[in-house]
Amino acid sequence: MKVVDLLNAAVAKNASDIFLVPGMPFSYKIGSRIVYQNEEKLFPAQMETLIEELYQLAGNRNMDKVKEHGDDDFSFALPGICRFRSSVFRQRGSLAAVIRVVTFDLPDYKELHIPETIMDVARMTKGFVLVTGPAGSGKTTTLACIIDKINNTRNAHVITLEDPLEYLHRHKQSVVTQREITTDTDSYVTGLRAALRQAPDVILVGEMRDYETIRIAMTAAETGHLVISTLHTVGAANTIDRIIDSFPPNQQQQIRMQLSMVVQAVISQQLIPTVDGGVEPAFEIMFFNNAIRNMIRESKTHQIDSVIATGQTEGMVSMDASLLNLYREGKITREHAVIYSSNSELMAKKIDRGM
Repeated sequence: MKVVDLLNAAVAKNASDIFLVPGMPFSYKIGSRIVYQNEEKLFPAQMETLIEELYQLAGNRNMDKVKEHGDDDFSFALPGICRFRSSVFRQRGSLAAVIRVVTFDLPDYKELHIPETIMDVARMTKGFVLVTGPAGSGKTTTLACIIDKINNTRNAHVITLEDPLEYLHRHKQSVVTQREITTDTDSYVTGLRAALRQAPDVILVGEMRDYETIRIAMTAAETGHLVISTLHTVGAANTIDRIIDSFPPNQQQQIRMQLSMVVQAVISQQLIPTVDGGVEPAFEIMFFNNAIRNMIRESKTHQIDSVIATGQTEGMVSMDASLLNLYREGKITREHAVIYSSNSELMAKKIDRGM
């Protein structure tokens, strides 16, 4: 069994992820379920061989990082087949890997059921936009769709900083320069500082990992650029709190003021298992208005959810409203609507009352 055969089979079966973990058979994630591909368990020695082959496919990449630090992330392509994003790590003393399958073609946002209100971010010319959600919730795909729309509709210079690169953008109406962390630049902070000297119109930052990255990104947004990035948070109010809490206490009031002025939108998403075994995205969409800006300045972020719930005319949607719509359309079960909601008790009551 060669790792290239596993990768080819995963693409043929429309798997989203491949699991190579000692002590269990190799597995694919298809839809919302992890499926064993045979009964034969993988042993650490076999796993070492498979992972060495993985590194060879990535251009004979050096394995020093995973051996020294226990983690390594990289992407590579099988020509004519697909791109893959690999996370290789050590667990229980043995190597393991989870590999994300990324198609060569950029996704069609309509097929993925991404709302037009989210795609309208592509029209923004300045400010800070955050796409948030747990790991594996499709944030990178949503960002790729927005960048593709900018590329198709605007004459701009788009700089992306990613770790690792997943979707590759061809130059269309825009010039798109894509930089991979560690390969093309040392870190998000270094790449972001350099980007400000490269005549950007749009900057995509793959992830806000620390307050230094957030600070430079906000400065870029203040100086007339559109900055789009991600955070591993669920919910718009939680996202604002998370950003503020990442700064030292003596800087937090200043950050509140900056955030209230530069953030244009926060989009939070989750992938919900569907009744037919697939997944469907649920979105919370918050566009900043005067009420929300005042709440952030005055440390009243706990009131934001009520503004989102009543802001449909401005294109806002709460996560619970999105889940309720999916349930009413028969796409997800009552159980999943309740589990993924921000207030499970209230969601259960709404469903039972037929609201």
